[in-house]
Amino acid sequence: MGFSTKAIHAAIEPDPTYGSIMTPIHPTSTYVQQELGVNKGYEYARVSNPTRTVLEKNIAALEGGSEGLAFGSGMAAITSLFHLLKSDDHVVLSRNVYGGTYRLGKLVLNNFNLDFEFVDTTDLENIKKAITPKTRIVFVETPTNPTMEITDLTGVARICRSKGLMSVCDNTFASPFLQNPIDFGIDIVMHSATKYLNGHSDMLGGLLVLNDQKTVERLRFVQKSTGGIMSPFEAWLCLRGIKTLAVRMERHCSNAVEVASFLWKHKKVKKVNYPGLLSHPQHRLAQKQMRGFGGMISFDLGNLENAKKFLKRVNLCALAESLGGVETLISHPATMTHASVPPEERKRVGVVDGLVRISVGIEDVEDIIADLKQALGAL
Repeated sequence: MGFSTKAIHAAIEPDPTYGSIMTPIHPTSTYVQQELGVNKGYEYARVSNPTRTVLEKNIAALEGGSEGLAFGSGMAAITSLFHLLKSDDHVVLSRNVYGGTYRLGKLVLNNFNLDFEFVDTTDLENIKKAITPKTRIVFVETPTNPTMEITDLTGVARICRSKGLMSVCDNTFASPFLQNPIDFGIDIVMHSATKYLNGHSDMLGGLLVLNDQKTVERLRFVQKSTGGIMSPFEAWLCLRGIKTLAVRMERHCSNAVEVASFLWKHKKVKKVNYPGLLSHPQHRLAQKQMRGFGGMISFDLGNLENAKKFLKRVNLCALAESLGGVETLISHPATMTHASVPPEERKRVGVVDGLVRISVGIEDVEDIIADLKQALGAL
């Protein structure tokens, strides 16, 4: 079954009561039981919900896993994942992970005697060197947010298997349409469903997909205990969005290639980070493990003042947090998504003050480029 067919039909069946083709929204907190110990598969909404179940099965099918779990946000999913750890455990992460992941590890969970080490995972030797007897998880993001670094997923999986470690990939930027980490041997795939999966900037959610049943049971127990669940309405919105994921991603990718080429040629742009460009240091690896280069681009305008002038001039491109929506969104990582990362650390990993990140939407690409061109004219 092809990707588009799975996106539209996997786990989705007409409602047995009225035949509605869309999955119903089940806004209930509890479920009536026939007698003690006898129910229709549901007891309490914090544990499970029929709408959420359909989404969990749908994303599992798209990522090639056996089980999916839906959370209230991407950070809720990552928080539940890190609840698999115990005091004194060590985690190796990509140096350019989403700022919220950095904030969770360095400013929250470090208070529980957990050690989070951020390294350049584009070089597998850095991962090997960082692993200690206390390491339990290797968490990579590829492409990274916001510098678009690519990590070899097969290599990461091989290292983790040899050391008995859990491998995790944040697949938000690629989406399951472009990349399936489980196919490369990765244990757990994470998504901020808020982004490309939903695609319409109107919900929050996080997803985990995996195969190991023992870990699934533990994560479900954590989710039930901590309560970080996705609401039925959010699950329904995400299911609606996934139905058009393939056609949206095709347009995101084709638009991004043209936008990246325009920026790369522009004399006022110092550097462009996009894996679809031949100048990208991991371009060949991206070709190998991705089915397209995505809709995310970052580019350096040289300094903060230029970034401010540029962002004040854009009109079609909306200055806003988040990404992956049908509309083009543009942001300044150093003061927005990665503001919690110390300035010296931001500079070390390439999140400089002049860096601008653009989530290329599905508008007519000529209009996107025209807006960028006029804004760059102010510099």
